[in-house]
Amino acid sequence: MTDPRDPRHLAPDAPLLDAWLRFTAAQARGEVTPFSVPGHKHRTDLVGDVIRGDVPLYAGLAPVKETHALLADGEARAAAAWGVDWARMSVGGSTHANQASILALGGPGRPVVVSRTLHRSVLLGIVLAGLRPVWVRPEIDAATGLPGGVPVAAVEAALAAHPDACGVLVGDPSYVGTMSDITGLAEAAHAAGVPLVVDAAWSAYLGFSLRVPGHALQRGADALVTSAHKALPSWTQAALLLARSTRDGGLLDPDRLERAFEATHTTSPAGAILASTDAARALLQRDGEEVVGRLVRLVDGARSRLREVEGMSVLTDSATLAVDPAKLVVLLAGTGAHGHAVERDLLAAGMPLEMADRDVLVPMVTMGDDEDSVGRLVDALAAAVERHRGEPRRVEPSPAWTVEAETAVDPRTAFFAAHETVAADAAVGRVCAELIAPYPPGVPVLAPGEVVTVDALEALRAVRADGGRIAYAADPTLATLQVVD
Repeated sequence: MTDPRDPRHLAPDAPLLDAWLRFTAAQARGEVTPFSVPGHKHRTDLVGDVIRGDVPLYAGLAPVKETHALLADGEARAAAAWGVDWARMSVGGSTHANQASILALGGPGRPVVVSRTLHRSVLLGIVLAGLRPVWVRPEIDAATGLPGGVPVAAVEAALAAHPDACGVLVGDPSYVGTMSDITGLAEAAHAAGVPLVVDAAWSAYLGFSLRVPGHALQRGADALVTSAHKALPSWTQAALLLARSTRDGGLLDPDRLERAFEATHTTSPAGAILASTDAARALLQRDGEEVVGRLVRLVDGARSRLREVEGMSVLTDSATLAVDPAKLVVLLAGTGAHGHAVERDLLAAGMPLEMADRDVLVPMVTMGDDEDSVGRLVDALAAAVERHRGEPRRVEPSPAWTVEAETAVDPRTAFFAAHETVAADAAVGRVCAELIAPYPPGVPVLAPGEVVTVDALEALRAVRADGGRIAYAADPTLATLQVVD
């Protein structure tokens, strides 16, 4: 593999990266005096280095009138890399890609079958599109308290009960790396004549090495959402929406996809973000077997060492779970240590985690890591557990995975309805007007249009009392809730 520290080795197969390299080189030589946005004009004497490397797509990577051809070239290469005929690069993260995919599915009032453990962006996409969610839940693994795959039978039943459904939306792999039978889900969706859209935000590397499973498009899905910035070496907010359209035997209209993508995307995309996505795609195509294989070996090594800590376990394949081999998930219940206390120690050591609740830690190990960084993480994590060790406890699943939704009206109706703010206890039995979730993982416990139940309210209060963060609520203390008036 060519030296990855020199991005020029990818430029011949990454037109957006090549354009970024040429612009920044010309700018460094003083050959560029732009009279276009952005307003910083690449001067670091005004606000410092924070703007360094920021190049717009338009009048940056290419002259405005030539930009479409450059972007189309990069996106065609992405489509080829994932083996489909349609691809767009987003600078709005998987949030934007999710919402665009939902707008492409169906018109207002149509049902859509959705895994309840998907990200909040999916629910807000449903609000934008005016769809009616038909929730399906993954099975909760008794040993770990974590969600497994979405059962094919549950999707089949939901589609049979709603023959006018416009699609199926699932997240796979899940936030904690557990995986569904995507082939079976695709067959169920296609038997009902609707597309399967898969949010694989956390696993953009799938399909690019024999050490990891194939990506969802290879297993029959019609569209794939993935975050380049989460697992690949890309700028924050870099994401892709990829689809097999009706031109290529899929079930999604390419014109509808284009309109949906543009309707929710910025008209001022950051060229640096797009260039980094282009570079990461080129890296996967050229060196995927090596860089993804190395990532799996790093995670394997961390899992092996962490299993040696008394009471600690890690999430791996079992009789009941299929798990992404490149995802590190640490289970603490057997150690008695509280995840928030362990997280504080790691923060003090300069090692922020992606997620920590009482029983589960998710350190993001990526191809940007090496043996040294992962070794330091393992050492610090083991030491923190020893400092906070206690009596082993029973696993209790997060309410994000378990609270049952009771839908009263569709999310769009509730979102736009007049609302009032009431004391939380007085909200029980009322229709929720806001989205409330423990974060991470950002999976709603209450959503617009759902009845505020005692179970949901008590579960959210328990998360907060245990030191967790309540996200998106107007009042994160949960003293009050917003309900439909």
